[in-house]
Amino acid sequence: MTVEIGDKITQSFKGGNGVEYSLEYFDADSFEGLEYEKCKQVYGVCFVDDEIVIGYGGMKRGWGLIGGSIEAGETLEETLSREIKEESNMQVLYSQPIGYQKVTDTVSGDVFYQLRYVCEVRPFGEFVIDGGDGVTDKAIMEIKLIDPDKYKDYFDWGEIGERIIRRAMELHKNIEK
Repeated sequence: MTVEIGDKITQSFKGGNGVEYSLEYFDADSFEGLEYEKCKQVYGVCFVDDEIVIGYGGMKRGWGLIGGSIEAGETLEETLSREIKEESNMQVLYSQPIGYQKVTDTVSGDVFYQLRYVCEVRPFGEFVIDGGDGVTDKAIMEIKLIDPDKYKDYFDWGEIGERIIRRAMELHKNIEK
C-alpha cells in the first residue's frame, strides 16, 4: 500500500503543448497501491558520494534529473535502472521511493503519476551520449555531478522540486554505506 507522509504540495504547470496541468506531490515510502497503468515516468535523485547526477538535454533541452518513461512490461525499478544506465552510464546500487506527483490534465481530466526515487549510483565507465529514442531529439548530451544544495543553479521546479531534493538529501543521509 502507498504510504503517504506529510501534506501534499499543489502547483500548476503549463506543458510545451500549451495544456495546463494540476500537480499534487506526496512524499511516499512505497508506490504500492498506485495504478501501475497510470504510472508514466520514473526519475531518480542519483547520488555519487554526496553529489547528485544531473543531465542536460532531453525534451526540455535543459538540465534536470535522470529518468524517463516506463516501457511495456517493465517494473518501476527496472525502468529506473534502465533509464539511469541509458542517460548517465551509471549503475543503481540502491534505491528507495521519495514520493510521487499526481498529474491532472485540466482539459481532459486525465490523471497519471510521476514517481521519484533516491538512488546510490556508480559509473560503469566514461559517460556516453544517450541516443534518445532515435526519432525525436531527446538525447542526454552531458551529465554533471553537483552539490545538491546548488541544484537551482541548473533547474527550479518550484516548491515540489525543492521538496523532492530535500527529501532525497534526508533519505540519502540515512542510507547505510
